Amino acid sequence: MAIKVYLEDILKERGMTSKELCALIGITEANLSILRSGKAKGVRFGTVNKICYYLGCDVGDILKFDGVLEDSDED
Repeated sequence: MAIKVYLEDILKERGMTSKELCALIGITEANLSILRSGKAKGVRFGTVNKICYYLGCDVGDILKFDGVLEDSDED
């Protein structure tokens, strides 16, 4: 995946569990797990907004582009 997810790192830095974050932002632990693993195909801006708000971070802290163009037809 051309977009790397560093949500786990930010959670650890903030001393917050994924379960706590799920309760704050209103998504299931299963959906947050998919996002944390980097296997999500997409994420709503509203969800990213809440994650950044409650973790006190910027979008670029949790999502980074690795410089590789990925074919959109790949799974």
